[in-house]
Parts: sequence; C-alpha cells; structure tokens
Amino acid sequence: MNNPRLLTGWLTAFLMGSGVCASAQEASVMTLEQLFETAEKNSVQLRPSFSAEEENRLDIGVAKANRLPDINASLSFSYIGDGFTTKRDFSDYQKAPIPHYGNTLGLTINQPVFTGGAISAGIKLAELKLTASRYATELQRDNIRFQLTGFYLDIYKYSNLRGVVEKNIAQARKVLDEMHARYDQGVALQNDITRYELLVSNLELQLVRINNTLEILNNNLVRIAGLPEGTVINPDPSILSKSIPSQGEAAWQTEAYSNAPAIRLAQSKVDISRKAEDITKSELLPKIGLQAGWSIDGPILVEVPPINRNLSYWYVGVGVTYNISSLFKSNKSLSRSRAATAHASDELAAVKENTELSVKADYIRYLEAYETLKTQVKSVELAERNYSTVFTRYSADMALITDMLDAANSKLDSEQQLVNARIDIIYYYYKLLFTSGKI
Repeated sequence: MNNPRLLTGWLTAFLMGSGVCASAQEASVMTLEQLFETAEKNSVQLRPSFSAEEENRLDIGVAKANRLPDINASLSFSYIGDGFTTKRDFSDYQKAPIPHYGNTLGLTINQPVFTGGAISAGIKLAELKLTASRYATELQRDNIRFQLTGFYLDIYKYSNLRGVVEKNIAQARKVLDEMHARYDQGVALQNDITRYELLVSNLELQLVRINNTLEILNNNLVRIAGLPEGTVINPDPSILSKSIPSQGEAAWQTEAYSNAPAIRLAQSKVDISRKAEDITKSELLPKIGLQAGWSIDGPILVEVPPINRNLSYWYVGVGVTYNISSLFKSNKSLSRSRAATAHASDELAAVKENTELSVKADYIRYLEAYETLKTQVKSVELAERNYSTVFTRYSADMALITDMLDAANSKLDSEQQLVNARIDIIYYYYKLLFTSGKI
C-alpha cells in the first residue's frame, strides 16, 4: 500500500460506486419551462394553495346565500297536566282540568331588505379573499419556480465543473506519465511525482464531491417538480445561448409594481381591511326585513276553561331591528378596523420598498455578471497560456514542480470561475423575473 496512486484509485472507485448512483441512470433533458409546467400540475407544495383557493371560492356562495330569506319551521307535541286555581292568598284551591295533548306548528319567513350594506360588503369581502388567495398562489408558484431555477442552474454549473475537473484530471495524469518517464531516465525526482499525485488525488476527491452534489440537487429538483422518483434531469445545453432581453432598471421596476405577486397580495390585504371597515360600520345602522308567518296551536289555553281546539293565524309585515348596544360598542370595533387598514397600508408600502430595493440590487448584479464573464474569459485565456508555457519549461528542465502545480491550480480555478460567471448571468436574469413577477 505504499503506492499513493493505487490507494487513491481504490478509494475513488469505492466512493463513486457507493455515493453516486444518478450518473448510472438514464437521464432526460428538460427545459426550465417544461419543469415549471410539470411542477404546476404535480408539485405537492402547490396543493395547499389550490385548496385554499377552492375554499375561498365556496365562501362567495355562502356569502351570497345571506341574500335569501330565512325560513324557519317548528313542530312540537306535548303532554299538558291539569292546572288549578286559587284566590290571591292561595286559598280556595280548585282543580282546573286541561286537555292533555298539545300541538304546535309554525312557519316564519324573514326576507332581508336593508342590512346597512352588511350582506353586500360580506360578498365583496369573500371575493377579495378569493383574489388574495390567487395572489398567494401566484407567489407560492413563483417561489417554487425560482427554487427550481436555482437547482436547475446549479446542476448545469456542477455538470460543467465536472467536465472541467475531468479534463484537468486527464491532463494531470498525462503530466504524471511524463514525470514517470523522466524519473526512469533519472531526470525527475520521486518527490515531484508524489506532489503531483497528491494534486490528482485532490482532483479525484473533488470529482466525487461534485457527483454527490449533483445527486442531491437532482433529487431536490425531482421532488419539488413532482417527477417520478429516480428521474435524472439534464439541463438544456442551449440555455446559455438563449437571447436575454436587455431592458433598463426602470422597465424592471415598472414590471415589478404591476406584476409582483407580493405587492398584489399586500394590496389585496388593504382592500380586505377596508371592506371589513364597511361591515363594522353597518352595525351602526338598523336592519329592515319583510316578515311573514303562520301558526297553528292547540289547545287554546288563554281561555278559562281551556278550549280543546286548534287556533290558527297568519301575518305579514315589515320588521325593523336595531342593536342599541352598537352605539357604544361598534365605535371601538370601528377604531380597530381602521387601525388594521392602516397596518395593511404600512405593510404594502414596506413590500413596495423591499421589491424596489431587490430589483435594483438584482439589476446591478445582472450587469456585474456580464462584466465578470468578460474578465473570466480573459483569465482562462491567460491561465491556459501560462500553463502551456510552464509545462514547456518544465519539460525542458527550466521550471520547478511547484511552478507546474501553481499553473495547474490557476488554470483549474479560472475555468471553474468561467463556468460560474456564465451561470450567474442566467441566474440573475431569472432572479429579476422572479422579483418582478414575470418568472
């Protein structure tokens, strides 16, 4: 076990065989738009939002039902015991026979005519809550889409990093082969070989970590999108070549004010609070309704002796009710409703400000990503040129192994940074879409 290359090879084979299963599975290429559509249909995290929408939709029907008349029917049978009469000083007790079997049948109808606007406000409040639930669903949908975008772009990034590391491993092994040949010729040191083998082993370990990271990212992406377990997603390789619209910060800010679900949800909360104020105000007004009723009762107990017959009567009219206690109770409720509206308005202002700040920051990072890409393209070019020069000098015994290691590490780092720079442009573009409600 004195051969570090043999030990590293065994370790790498074990880790990659036990920790990375996704690479052996059949992968399918999906675009972000296809993932979004799949998540819309299958994501478990969206179901509570859809069920909340359905609940609020049914609440509208419940609120509208308050316009219908209240109809009450009553039916009862009873056993009535005999009564008795006395003088006022409870003397002269006399038994008063009463028909024992009693019955009551009644029907009352009350049709609201004027409720101070409470019914109309209640219907509007239910409609506003449905609108708010839709905005909440849009916000949750956007959150899931942006989360999927993050996983998707990370998979793309780490897939490219894997290619970079594999390329560097191949180059490093080629250098090792040359070192062994030079060692056999007596012009290279064993220490140089050992140090470069350490570089290769570090690269191989990095490759294992990248593969494990890819497996984790793929699992998260598949679960959130609602895809079958075991599905392996490969990002669309054309994503970096897609034309990205170029528009100024002002246009993004306008889009955000118009479309951001967070702003629209906060605005709907203000509207809900204002409508709740109207309902509270309606408590200060009388309630008017048309009334009708019919009743049949027996026996007739108001006569002495009681009459063993049924008494039936009906009526129609207008009923007016007024809750007098609202004069000293509703003012407190109204003050609370107004405070709730003020609170919702403050929250709306805060959401607008945070959205504006986010759009500005994302736009600056978006432009910065382009500049970073230009710099990294140049850095890769210089790093490759430096590596080629150092390798040529090392082959001619004009450079040390430390120079080779530095050149190889610089080349690897610049290539990795280039991959990150390309992904950052797409990431911040989708971040702008997310913040402005257009994702």
